[in-house]
Amino acid sequence: LCSECGQAHPLLDNHLYNFQDEVDDELICHICLQPLLQPMDTPCGHTYCFKCLENFMQEYSFCPMDRKKLSFQQCHKSSLLVRNLLDKLIVLCPFKAECQQTMQRCELEAHLQNRCPGFKKYKSELQRKRNPISKGKEDPPARGETNMPKDPEVPSGGSSLVAESSGAAVVSLGTAEPGLVNPAFEETEEGENLPQRTSLVAETTTIEIHREDPEEELGMRIVGGKDTPLGNIVVQEVLRDSVIAADGRIAPGDHILEVNGVNISSVTHCQAVSFLRHPGPVLHLMVLQEKGFSNKTAQQDSSAANREVIHVTLVKRDRSEPLGIKLIRKTDEAGIFILDLLEGGLAAKNGKLSRNDRVLSINGQDLRQGTPEAAAQIIQTTESRVNFVILRQPGVQLGEPGEDGSTSNSSSSSSNGGSPVHHRRRPDQNHYRRKSNYQKKTVAIKKEPKESLGITIGGGRDNKNKLPIYVTSVQPIGCLFRDGRIKRGDVLLSINGIDLTHLNYYEAVSALKSNAASHSVTLKALEILSLNSPEPSLDIREQGFSWSPLWITWLGLPSYLHFCQDIVLSKGNLESWGFSIVGGFEESKGNQPFFIKTIVPGTPAFRDRKLKCGDEIVAVNGVPAIGMSNSELIPMLKEQRNRVTLTVVSWPGSLV
Repeated sequence: LCSECGQAHPLLDNHLYNFQDEVDDELICHICLQPLLQPMDTPCGHTYCFKCLENFMQEYSFCPMDRKKLSFQQCHKSSLLVRNLLDKLIVLCPFKAECQQTMQRCELEAHLQNRCPGFKKYKSELQRKRNPISKGKEDPPARGETNMPKDPEVPSGGSSLVAESSGAAVVSLGTAEPGLVNPAFEETEEGENLPQRTSLVAETTTIEIHREDPEEELGMRIVGGKDTPLGNIVVQEVLRDSVIAADGRIAPGDHILEVNGVNISSVTHCQAVSFLRHPGPVLHLMVLQEKGFSNKTAQQDSSAANREVIHVTLVKRDRSEPLGIKLIRKTDEAGIFILDLLEGGLAAKNGKLSRNDRVLSINGQDLRQGTPEAAAQIIQTTESRVNFVILRQPGVQLGEPGEDGSTSNSSSSSSNGGSPVHHRRRPDQNHYRRKSNYQKKTVAIKKEPKESLGITIGGGRDNKNKLPIYVTSVQPIGCLFRDGRIKRGDVLLSINGIDLTHLNYYEAVSALKSNAASHSVTLKALEILSLNSPEPSLDIREQGFSWSPLWITWLGLPSYLHFCQDIVLSKGNLESWGFSIVGGFEESKGNQPFFIKTIVPGTPAFRDRKLKCGDEIVAVNGVPAIGMSNSELIPMLKEQRNRVTLTVVSWPGSLV
């Protein structure tokens, strides 16, 4: 229950109150239809709850009442008079059985904390329930949360959102072990006065998209793929007035797991683009959507009919070795589930656990109503053998099959694990090493003064993503087509000695036109080499001026062509940063860039709106991130209690 209003509601939603009398319609928010909370006025004269309006404006750019053009920055707090009228509304204590008092709305929190016998009884019962999880051997901690790590630098109330490495995620164990700590969460100082953030809720949803024109683009940009540290395919941006925007159910940060029944959670970036660009009137997408923090405990256990129970044993070399598993809770089913396996991690090498497996117990401890944190505590304290009992739905497996296409149910440590899995993944390691993923070329040609170059360009430093100038098409009427060395996608560095790398689009067009009037032209360009040759279907629907390189292409650009920007995030002492990262140095792969993988709804990173999934972190507070591992970068993020400056490079996702 919420400590401010005494009622159960999602942590990021408005508080709930039982009002004694009917509230005047003038004091009602016309989005949630409840009395206003933190009222905000629009320039067109309407008033809404702060959270209601903020959430609405993330999807739309007009007032909900009169649909006039509106931005959140134009809105302001309601007058003190209005706020006082709302605070003085009379509410009933939610604990009717033990307390029949009424009070002003602004007085309810103090009443609950200091005077309400019902809330006091509730807290006592909650404390008794929590004690067994902390093993009951010591006195209960002074803080309101039990089962917490002792190290004050470790985030309290750990969760399933994590700082990850490689192409998959890792379970957050609230630990400082490499690859298992999470910049999205910070320790709270007053946990007893807040609802406990037990875990990050994520759910899978199947969405059916209809298109009147089967060839029409969906209108979203994607990043990721198994050939990048992100691993999964993640939605970076939804374009306004697009098919996806009109549907309204897919948002930035969603992970796309399936397209028309085909699992794309472990395909390359180019393959995912090909699947999503495939024309058709109906598109079926399975997406994983992170819903934010939840303190609700599932009440009912789901039926185990038609499922099989499987026993899996993982053997750790020592207590500190991570298993490489990401666990989540679902909103519609009790217990905890495997969301992802870290490539090269202990669980992935073993090959027995799969995505979407439900964990029934670990080392004999019942987790059918458990949380990721309870599982993490068991795993952390285990010296060697970690015995899983999992429930698997036949045919609903999101994990990668074994080498022969089958998945073993045996607990034998040699079956479908070890070297076969490692051997299958080894060729992909080169995808992370992009130090020399380009080649420079100088093109000198003789031409008639009136003969055009015959190219169109895109990019420019005035572009939203501050891209360098690149070739979007080579027309068959110009001298460059005849020469054949300049190709679509080449980055133009200079023409006749004039640097093009810092120009905006119109400056670059002017420079190209003026120098094309001479008898000879010398172009210096850079060709980004693709380790994965794009399939022919990738080019079908991107012609002429609308063409742009795939997101993965930009990752091969040398660092001197990157345009870095500083993003400053601020948070309160009780908040988390709200993002997870992947990448960093690993022995098996060398240096990999750090990428933003997840941004949690309702957190500082989410509200700031500048950070995007797929952004590359170059530095933290001016300290370069290159060469760092997760275990080196994460403490830097955790040390920043209220303010952090992230230097990032943002590449546009591939348009589908």
